[in-house]
Amino acid sequence: MLRFHFTAEDLTRIRVAAAPHPLWEIALSLHRLQTRDGRWAYAHWHRTARVRLRDAGLDQVVQGFLLPVFPRASYFPDFLTPAEGAEGLDAGLNAVLAARRRQVAEETAMLAGRVGAPSWVTRLVGSDTRGQLVRALRAYHEAVIAPHEERIGECVQAERIRHSRSLLDHGTGGLLSSLGPTIRWRHPVLEIAHYPEERDVRLEGRGLLLIPSYFCWGNPVTLADPELPSVIVYPLQRDPGPAPVSEGQPLEALLGRTRASILQATATGATTTEAAQRAGVSPGTATHHTTALRNTGLISSARWANTVLHTVTRLGAALLSGSSPDRP
Repeated sequence: MLRFHFTAEDLTRIRVAAAPHPLWEIALSLHRLQTRDGRWAYAHWHRTARVRLRDAGLDQVVQGFLLPVFPRASYFPDFLTPAEGAEGLDAGLNAVLAARRRQVAEETAMLAGRVGAPSWVTRLVGSDTRGQLVRALRAYHEAVIAPHEERIGECVQAERIRHSRSLLDHGTGGLLSSLGPTIRWRHPVLEIAHYPEERDVRLEGRGLLLIPSYFCWGNPVTLADPELPSVIVYPLQRDPGPAPVSEGQPLEALLGRTRASILQATATGATTTEAAQRAGVSPGTATHHTTALRNTGLISSARWANTVLHTVTRLGAALLSGSSPDRP
């Protein structure tokens, strides 16, 4: 079990990542390629990822170069998921390149000792091999993460809205209690069950960054080094995605008054009941309209407590603003 011990100051310094962390998504998507656990939830991504990697000539790069340093095991090096990744892919990869030689040497030695790794992993201490790794990570991201960035970003924003509601309705304890079935808040300790080791992390005023991850499945993850900024990377709640729209269901069907009102309500997040109140219809009627909006890709839905929370997608926001989805 993993336990985070909070002080009163730590409870005032809980943050939720503002956007997907590309290095964590790379790491955890590589884990998805190494197991059948949760395969059903990523079936479409898995099929397209294999094809894209093959078409890009990255099959051997992933198998021989990336998987050995990102094993789905109890440990992989912390320098591969730096805090700077919260600022975007370029910032994260630059931080990987700039990692201290001593840190890289210690962490690659730990990888070899705890999990096992090819002998070439020790060469990551040098800038040349690490530069090759960064180029491989960028190519991998471009092939199998970038095509899904919009969807991943929408899911993370929906998660932030869900957490803001938990915080406003139930306080900090409510937010920490809503992170998932394997995470339990027992003041002043946040417990993560089924962690591969017994470990206690004392935050001591540093606070905690919550990073919802699209590709995290099952158990949350944290950094191995307790001296690094404290984070929990955990599976976000998400729906399986919009169903395909059948022929003869034009977008104009969504522009009636009721659906427009419901779409406007989802701009800041709305439950089915709230959307119904906004549109002046029954919850059952609102469910019919939210289904149509979701199936056309204008909103996304995720279960929140005993309700379903609807949030607008990028396409839906563009429709509301009257702009093209390709414009800011």
